[in-house]
Amino acid sequence: MWCRRLSHLQSRLQDLLRGRVTCWALQQPNFKSLFPLAIHWHHTASKSLNCVWQQHEDHFELQYANTVMRFDYVWLRDHCRSASCYNSKTHQRSLDTASVDLCIQPKTIRLDETTLFFTWPDGHVTRYDLDWLVKNSYEGQKQKVIQPRILWNAEIYQQAQVPSVDFQSFLETKEGLKNFLQNFLLYGIAFVENVPPTQEHTEKLAERISLIRETIYGRMWYFTSDFSRGDTAYTKLALDRHTDTTYFQEPCGIQVFHCLKHEGTGGRTLLVDGFYAAEQVLQKAPEEFELLSNVPLKHEYIENVGECHNHMIGVGPVLNIYPWNKELYMIRYNNYDRAVINTVPYDVVHRWYTAHRTLTIELRKPENEFWVKLKPGRVGAKLKRCQVLFIDNWRVLHGRESFTGYRQLCGCYLTRDDVLNTARLLGLQA
Repeated sequence: MWCRRLSHLQSRLQDLLRGRVTCWALQQPNFKSLFPLAIHWHHTASKSLNCVWQQHEDHFELQYANTVMRFDYVWLRDHCRSASCYNSKTHQRSLDTASVDLCIQPKTIRLDETTLFFTWPDGHVTRYDLDWLVKNSYEGQKQKVIQPRILWNAEIYQQAQVPSVDFQSFLETKEGLKNFLQNFLLYGIAFVENVPPTQEHTEKLAERISLIRETIYGRMWYFTSDFSRGDTAYTKLALDRHTDTTYFQEPCGIQVFHCLKHEGTGGRTLLVDGFYAAEQVLQKAPEEFELLSNVPLKHEYIENVGECHNHMIGVGPVLNIYPWNKELYMIRYNNYDRAVINTVPYDVVHRWYTAHRTLTIELRKPENEFWVKLKPGRVGAKLKRCQVLFIDNWRVLHGRESFTGYRQLCGCYLTRDDVLNTARLLGLQA
């Protein structure tokens, strides 16, 4: 019987030496007394600091700030912020990652107050602040939201009474710009009021926050019902909710609408928070949410009108999420431009249709529809200032009701990276 026990303990020790020891094993009776040198947890405890760490064969384990973290040794060497490994002026890595031994292990590890010191076999020392490790660990990132948002339906948005920003304040003050971007990041839509009804002022407005993204539709565009392009949008027909440019490999991030003129009726703009609808699907049918985030689809735009000849194809799932924290960052929904479904087998196709139907039902619920009439800048011979609408095309679906008469809009697409860059430089989380 003793031989069996000894054999079992030898097996556990081998697991330990391979770095597979568990907290359960450490808590077993007599384990530490039988192998007093086999494992050692390092404790640092005080009123302000409670830190426990352990060196495994293939990784470093740290318990701090109510978080259990595990770090690969190559990762710890690769992210060294010493002067020889990282250029703090350019915020770029100087270390050649390919030069790091993939089997590297630290010779020694020590903790001095809130800083961990790793000494490597070549004598190089890497230091990490404990809070930096929490912030940049996988376990820390799993708990972190990349971009805070307020999800809404029509009632929630109307009750929030989100203020518009005045044209002059937007252009001339940091406060006006920051307030605008804060609203835009939280809700996915934002308005600028009292804008002169010209393309030049629309362009000036757009360039305040971003580079204008030039596409097959040009840089700035006029939008009428003359069917000058091979798209349903260039008619007077109603448009169901959708996101634009799903047929781009990277759909345009932000869309700008400015109604310059309308002599007729109808033409209200429909706005639906796609993330709110997706959240309802996640709560009611999580397996369908997962399917919509995993199945890649093709979207296609074929145009042969006048001198415009284009064939665009974009591929991606309807719902796009960050894999580490499951945060939704883009919805690609356009039933007009969805191409033939030929990227998944038949048995998945029917389940996808079911999931797509569930999402569509949520998107089409009347309580999720926010309708707004963009104030035209010109009615008859009368010229007046109007509002400009910015839409997060990765989040908020838009559509319109049919209209009569002559209606002219202008607008553009903005580079998403530049909008988020402007927001971060103003101290906003984006």
